[in-house]
Amino acid sequence: MKKRVVVTGLGAVTPIGNSVEEFWSGVKESKVGIGEITKFDTTEYKVKLAAEVKDFSAKEYMDFKAAKRMELFSQYAVAAALEAYEDSGLI
Repeated sequence: MKKRVVVTGLGAVTPIGNSVEEFWSGVKESKVGIGEITKFDTTEYKVKLAAEVKDFSAKEYMDFKAAKRMELFSQYAVAAALEAYEDSGLI
């Protein structure tokens, strides 16, 4: 039996855009998401560049208590999943 996957909606939280629309515009404009690391002190590291998500606000996607209990990468996943759910038209 073959299994099938159906993509019903899209969501994105990336270094070049925090929504599918922003991400796609960034791709079309050849926007670069790589820049100097700002999330922690890089003094002790050779590498100073990374592709960090910029201008992300968890409170736009979830309540404060939920966001506080999650690591940042989990907040990104929840935000992208919520956008995909809304994009799917299932709500």
